[in-house]
Amino acid sequence: MSSSAESLSEAWQMGLSRNMEFAAVAAEAESARAAESAARAERWPSLTAAASYTQFDNAPQLDIVAAGMALQAPIFPGQSYASGGVQLKLPLYTSGRLSAQIGAAHKVAMGAADSEAAARSGLRMAIATAYVNVLRSQRLLQAAQSSVTSLKAHASDVKLMVERELVTRSDLLAAQVALANAEQLRVQADNGVALAYAGYNRLVGEPSERTPELDAVLPIERALSEQPLDQLIQSALNSRSEISALGAQADALSLQSDAQRALLLPQLALSGGYTYVENEILDRQSFAAVGIGVSWNLFDGGVVRNRSESLRRASRAAQHRLDDLRSQVQLEVRQAWLDVRAAQARIAALREARAQAEENLRMSRELYGGELGTNTQVLDAVTLQITATSNHDNAVLDEALSLLALERAVGRL
Repeated sequence: MSSSAESLSEAWQMGLSRNMEFAAVAAEAESARAAESAARAERWPSLTAAASYTQFDNAPQLDIVAAGMALQAPIFPGQSYASGGVQLKLPLYTSGRLSAQIGAAHKVAMGAADSEAAARSGLRMAIATAYVNVLRSQRLLQAAQSSVTSLKAHASDVKLMVERELVTRSDLLAAQVALANAEQLRVQADNGVALAYAGYNRLVGEPSERTPELDAVLPIERALSEQPLDQLIQSALNSRSEISALGAQADALSLQSDAQRALLLPQLALSGGYTYVENEILDRQSFAAVGIGVSWNLFDGGVVRNRSESLRRASRAAQHRLDDLRSQVQLEVRQAWLDVRAAQARIAALREARAQAEENLRMSRELYGGELGTNTQVLDAVTLQITATSNHDNAVLDEALSLLALERAVGRL
């Protein structure tokens, strides 16, 4: 393989930097972190400034009528006035509402980070699958081309034997039909290579018509499949990001429920402010004040209580999904572990079968050339040789893909 061949590690780097679906998941994680920062900021004082200018068509005046006297005086200096002020507010006690909101936002951020890690692993597995599909389609094409080459040579030999009247013309017709079928399979295999490249290029963010040379040596870890299955399952349950993401979602919903329920309890806040009002009546135009306010939602028709219960039930639903996910992860690990072993057993058996098929083809051609064999034997031998080669190549690639799937299943990809 050329040193300039594109490796699977390079494909992963391209995909993680260019894949739009993964970019969306990463942006969602950044959004969750910003939301957590916003939730924490609610503990700090808030300062609000406001100003206004009012123009009257006819400004009101102070009009006082008492026994023996009447007084009229302007309230504002003219037909307009200006006002403004700043207000400071600091929550002192929220019955646990802010703490629950911050905790929920933190769990959401943790879940988003775990979802990003899960998406990264999933994308790497998808790219690996597409990468192996390209290698598989190329080997199928090589096998199809080899079949065409073998059948062309055989058809040429049969034609010479027909011309010398050593075999009947039906042998030539059978060889030509087999060659035509092989040509059709080669065209299909060539189309399969183009489709495999297009799927691979989409995942790594490259033009679909690109046809890079791919490195057939894959970065796989065979030692992982030698570990006991129970140990791998436990490692997966402890490591899989999807599990921790769903657990964080369940916790976040529970804390959001607590935050809603806290709205039914007393809320205490410290407030202070400075106000300026342009006027002619009061002894001054600016005022400063500080105070402590308490609010308590005594009755709202059950709105807050039902919102809290809705979030609580959503948390239970997430917990049920989490239990089901753990079962799915165990199945994924078991399936990948068994697939590795099946592929390794196939490789051992098919390695010998491929050698036997090649020897069978050689002997069949010699027998046919010496008029000791039949045309059908040669055609069958070609088919057996191509099938044995394809089966062996598929088993090798299946082993590599199963090992990568096992890494993905235990949370190490």
